[in-house]
Amino acid sequence: MEKIAKKIQMVDLKSQYEKIKPEVDAAIQNVLNNTAFINGPEVKEFQKELETYLGVKHVIPCANGTDALQIAMMALDLKPGDEIITADFTYVATAEVIGLLGLKPVLVDVIPDTFDIDVTAIEKAITPKTKAIVPVHLFGQCADMDKIMALAKKHNLYVIEDTAQAIGAEYFSADGTKKKAGTIGTIGCTSFFPSKNLGCYGDGGAIFTNDDNLAAKIRIIANHGQSAQYIHDSIGVNSRLDSIQAAILRIKLRDLDNYASARNKAASFYDKVFANHPKLKTPVRASYSNHVFHQYTLQLNGVDRTALREYLASKDIPAMIYYPIPLHLQKAYLDPRYKEGDFPVTEKLCASVVSLPMHTELDEETLTYITNAVLEFCK
Repeated sequence: MEKIAKKIQMVDLKSQYEKIKPEVDAAIQNVLNNTAFINGPEVKEFQKELETYLGVKHVIPCANGTDALQIAMMALDLKPGDEIITADFTYVATAEVIGLLGLKPVLVDVIPDTFDIDVTAIEKAITPKTKAIVPVHLFGQCADMDKIMALAKKHNLYVIEDTAQAIGAEYFSADGTKKKAGTIGTIGCTSFFPSKNLGCYGDGGAIFTNDDNLAAKIRIIANHGQSAQYIHDSIGVNSRLDSIQAAILRIKLRDLDNYASARNKAASFYDKVFANHPKLKTPVRASYSNHVFHQYTLQLNGVDRTALREYLASKDIPAMIYYPIPLHLQKAYLDPRYKEGDFPVTEKLCASVVSLPMHTELDEETLTYITNAVLEFCK
């Protein structure tokens, strides 16, 4: 199989930028011209535009997705020792902020088909010390929010949605309504890291809520705890989205749904080629959510994953593992409550998943080359 001329990347930010280069360059130059680098008009306009897109009352931009999660928990007045339930199969930031605030992460398993947090496992993990649930909308589709919100209401719990990988995804509620990921729970959090579906050219994040009082509190916490200049009513942090990043995000937000369509087209190509392959399980679309494919993640069956990645690398095809080690087996999160074998689904996924290139610029030639290489190895 001959290599193709085009360099294959997990995320092709350069080609995406080239398509919007005139607008992006002009927007950056505009910020440089007006020198309003912090909380300038671009930040305020992006905030309004994202509120409209998401259908949420309040968007509070911040410095990154991890800060978004931390500020959300600070705004809920959670106290050291309070238990926060989240998925074992996720990026570390979700649990990291729980530990940073002296809260107690309570890990639960996920569903093998959709990678969503297991709602039955959440219910079993609830104790009198539980104060919040943090569902992770992993790889680009929503967790089952109807069931999660019902549990939260029953047990009087907060829900903080981690939607860093699923901005733009829609949840289809049983009552017929549709809501964007991050706008259903008490608070939603996202990241604008460059590789995200809506990514800037540096760090960035945002917090969403429909609660007026919470929004006011979040804004204060994100700005050094200031209610007015030099008036500090609470302990806060310094977490801001800078104007240049906001200017870039305004342009990319206009194309976000088109980006999702391009990702779905690539995912459908992968699906069709790998359909019914005994060694490859393609991603499952949940009935309650659409998918924006932040990642395209296969589950391998009887395939040497390391050898597969080495083979693909020899063909100049990148492939990543999200995530190789469950949180409960990470050194930083070792806990006597948990041991190897306690989260069988997560442990199996960590041993068997592999993610193929997924971005907005994948063409049919590239997809054909990638899929042929995978099939050639997985005979």
